[in-house]
Amino acid sequence: MASGPDNTEKGDAAAVISPGRRGEKAVFSDLEEATAKNNVSPVRSVVASPRPVKGKVGREAARRRLQLLPIPQAEGPSGEGEEEEEEGLYSLHEEEEEAQPLPPVCVSPMRGMWRDEKVALYCDQVLQGCKAEDADQAMSKYISEKLKMKDKWLGVWKTNPELFFIKYEEASIPFVGVLVEVTCKPRQSSSSCFKVNVSIAEPFSSNIANIPRDLIDETLEELEHSVPLLEVYPVQGQDDDIHDIALALEAVRFFYDFLWRDWDDEESCENYTALIEERINLWCDIQDGTIPGPIAQRFKKTLEKYKNKRVELIEYQSNIKEDPSAAEAVECWKKYYEIVMLCGLLKMWEDLRLRVHGPFFPRILRRRKGKRELGKTITHIVAKVMTTEMVKDLSSDTLLQQHDDLDLALDSCYSGDTVVIFPGEYQATNLALLTDDIIIKGVGKREEIVITSEPSRDSFVVSKAENVKLMHLTLVQQGTVDGIVVVESGHMTLEDCVLKCEGTGVCVLTGAALTITDSEITGAQGAGVELYPGSIAILERNEIHHCNNLRTSDNSKSTLGGVNMKVLPAPKLKMNNNHIYSNNGYGVSILQPTEQFFIIAEGTLNKGAASGDKKDDDMLSKVMQNLNLEMNSNKIEANLKGDIRIVTS
Repeated sequence: MASGPDNTEKGDAAAVISPGRRGEKAVFSDLEEATAKNNVSPVRSVVASPRPVKGKVGREAARRRLQLLPIPQAEGPSGEGEEEEEEGLYSLHEEEEEAQPLPPVCVSPMRGMWRDEKVALYCDQVLQGCKAEDADQAMSKYISEKLKMKDKWLGVWKTNPELFFIKYEEASIPFVGVLVEVTCKPRQSSSSCFKVNVSIAEPFSSNIANIPRDLIDETLEELEHSVPLLEVYPVQGQDDDIHDIALALEAVRFFYDFLWRDWDDEESCENYTALIEERINLWCDIQDGTIPGPIAQRFKKTLEKYKNKRVELIEYQSNIKEDPSAAEAVECWKKYYEIVMLCGLLKMWEDLRLRVHGPFFPRILRRRKGKRELGKTITHIVAKVMTTEMVKDLSSDTLLQQHDDLDLALDSCYSGDTVVIFPGEYQATNLALLTDDIIIKGVGKREEIVITSEPSRDSFVVSKAENVKLMHLTLVQQGTVDGIVVVESGHMTLEDCVLKCEGTGVCVLTGAALTITDSEITGAQGAGVELYPGSIAILERNEIHHCNNLRTSDNSKSTLGGVNMKVLPAPKLKMNNNHIYSNNGYGVSILQPTEQFFIIAEGTLNKGAASGDKKDDDMLSKVMQNLNLEMNSNKIEANLKGDIRIVTS
């Protein structure tokens, strides 16, 4: 089984999935959700630089295309450079045939399967107790049996744009799709079934309207019309056998994208199917929110980084022509040990015992400053220009310092200081390093003081201060991995704030405390408020809505919603006069180590009690008493799954 770097030729990882295993840089992992939703929006007209085609025919075709190129007029002193920049751009000629939109592809039921169905498919039906080193052969046998149902069918070939274009915008062309006729040849070896013969089908269709047909023809000639099977997606409107083939293809893609690890066949594993079942559980825990959104995102980023580093090593080794120099050998070892470390982290993640409570490790490594000498405190004004009107309500002995940058203000703070922010939009990486007891408050309407996260950072607002307070602010999360607010230790107060989440909402870690009043939390992919074991939270007069917006088509299995509690040991929660509504999961989820499981119907919880039979009333009262849970005058309604869920962890 060819898996190691020594067996990979230069350039293989860049565009083509190698037989028997999906290449790490294949473009399809990111497109599966779009495929599941059916039609990916076609890029109806793009301008890109065509890739030069090898051979005499390719050179003549490239020369022909260059003769059709528009040459822009030179403008200004930089006109010459612009002409050179544009020389490689292709524009559709009047006589060229414009591609039709792609037909819809078959929607696979893979993502809608329950975890026991996935376990039965992979462990019982496909792998059947095989060892890791035999997994490729088992997958090959499974897909080849399905391909015998039909030797010819129509599909959409989705491949890397680098195969056609030298220069292109990745955001506008995530892949090049072409409607093709697929011919399945008889299987000749354990992995040959992962290659199929294709030819352009009629009518000529692509997600790129102005891609030249002759460019696709020449590229297929280069490839001898043989492309990786996993790059082909059967289209709708064919018979049931094609739907079975589509399911089988999706099962193989899912295996190599989510279940297979490159180290599997390098290590001895007594029960490989048990390991695969564990990984299926991990994937399902991520999808249904059992593992909080920030932690799931960190796992995905680690897995992606591992795959990219492995590709870097393969490509670096393939570029060494002769015996490596000392510097090249050192660089190879460096890249290798990076991969080993990432591999170790991923193995820890796959151990269920290490996933019970996280692992959500501390993010703040900065020391606490404490108070200034002589106990002086400063009020930091954050505004482009400071006027007397801004400070008229402050006492005459107030020490002031003006900043036009929120980061600088936070960096200048000592315990006891106050940061006053005037209307505007701000970014501040130092919000992820709150160690001193300060107050951060906006002046004016909270909607006018907007702080957005830095998308490239893991964290947005993180605190380990003994007592920190945020007031009258709007926090907008953009791309960060952790929750919008993470309380690692100490106590944080959020008062009259709007939290627009993109990942998980507010996370309160073990031993930390949080008070939220008169605030709004919305848009979280997981729970709006995530309480870890042994944490303390007081929620009063808040609105928590439209949470658990997981970016997956498997929403039928989503469970979290407004508030999620983990009970080992029990957190302490006090909820008064909150409105929790329109969440995609439950209003409140309680994970506890008992054998009880029940749901309280919508609209029945007004004063901490639930309607229904006496047994359920008694159970809720007992759970609330044991958990130190106080709920009064809350309005919990219109949550997709129900209002309260109590389930074993």
